Amino acid sequence: MNDPLNGATLMRRIDELARASSSSDVLTRLTLTPAHRLAADMVAGWMREAGMSVRVDRIGNVVGRLEGPGAQDGTLLVGSHIDTVRDAGRFDGNLGVVLGIAAVADLVRRQRALPFAVEVIAFSDEEGVRFPTTLTGSKAIAGTLDPQCLADVDADGVSRAKALSDFGAPDGDAALEARDPARILGYVEAHIEQGPVLEDRGLALGVVTAINGATRAEIQLHGMAGHAGTLPMHMRRDALAAAAEMILAIEARAKGEADLVATVGLLTVPSGAVNVVPGEVRFTLDLRSPVDAARAAALADVEARMRAIAADRNVALSLRITYDAPATPCDAKLQEQLAASMAHCGASPFRLPSGAGHDALAFRGLWPVAMLFVRCAGGISHNSAEYASPQDMEVAARVLTHFIETLATAG
Repeated sequence: MNDPLNGATLMRRIDELARASSSSDVLTRLTLTPAHRLAADMVAGWMREAGMSVRVDRIGNVVGRLEGPGAQDGTLLVGSHIDTVRDAGRFDGNLGVVLGIAAVADLVRRQRALPFAVEVIAFSDEEGVRFPTTLTGSKAIAGTLDPQCLADVDADGVSRAKALSDFGAPDGDAALEARDPARILGYVEAHIEQGPVLEDRGLALGVVTAINGATRAEIQLHGMAGHAGTLPMHMRRDALAAAAEMILAIEARAKGEADLVATVGLLTVPSGAVNVVPGEVRFTLDLRSPVDAARAAALADVEARMRAIAADRNVALSLRITYDAPATPCDAKLQEQLAASMAHCGASPFRLPSGAGHDALAFRGLWPVAMLFVRCAGGISHNSAEYASPQDMEVAARVLTHFIETLATAG
């Protein structure tokens, strides 16, 4: 049998999976579409070839299972997602599924019996593009899925429940897919970094320390609109000038602390015109950190600074939190084991946080999670230019396999 961990073999599978698309010229594979079904069937076939039993569950996940001798020590979950954004890259999510299958195939090929079961899961909906809720596949496994999400409808008015039926998912309550935390050893996910840090350091892989917590807010400023030609500068209540000063203060606060990132991604000037002093401005704030206390402190500092600027410029400020999610720390023991496997395979065990969200978020507080990042060319993701090299993928596959194989004997 050919080496399933070979980089060229892994790349062929990535390319094959990319052909499962609803578009002929770009990769678009939204959850529970015919393109998703084609990808699910492809993944299921590879799982069977690897020696796993396979099923599609009630929320559309593809689950491959390799039983250990009695599986007396529980189950290790491995996986990622196979849905994509529109005009996506080939590697986001898909890489973790392909690497998980390859690791199991190699263990079976070498007849390496494990005292626990391994489940490789291709999650059905991480991106949340077709329907307004995200992480539905992993939340079903976690037992935290809101059944109301089945009533979500897409842009064509199709409900998630109808889409699941059309997809061929078994009938029944998706809550029944929940795993017993007492029987789960942990969850490990390999994923492209989706950022430039590893490439900047000349490293193929990284051990993730935590998935950043995130706070999002909407800020509104109310000054006074006025004529651009007749209103003296010292008498202005310019909401846009106030917003500009606040945005620079936000940037400065984030630059002053490692691993803290802050973004103003949307700014609007209602009723704006070239010859009008802006009287109203709205902008967004996205604040992320792997440490919840650091994120909370930064938010407090930013809000205090913005209120001081607003007072100085005589504009009114309102701030509304629209989203707040805690960080998901990766398990310290699993981090050490991943680092040891990286060293064993000749990779430097560098550590870094994840600024993007992943299926692992759904398992926070339920069982240990670990993530392995793979270098992403240019840090580009959610883009057709997304790329991980066959060499890096092969090293990642060997690290993941060694991690699974040694998990049983780790102290």
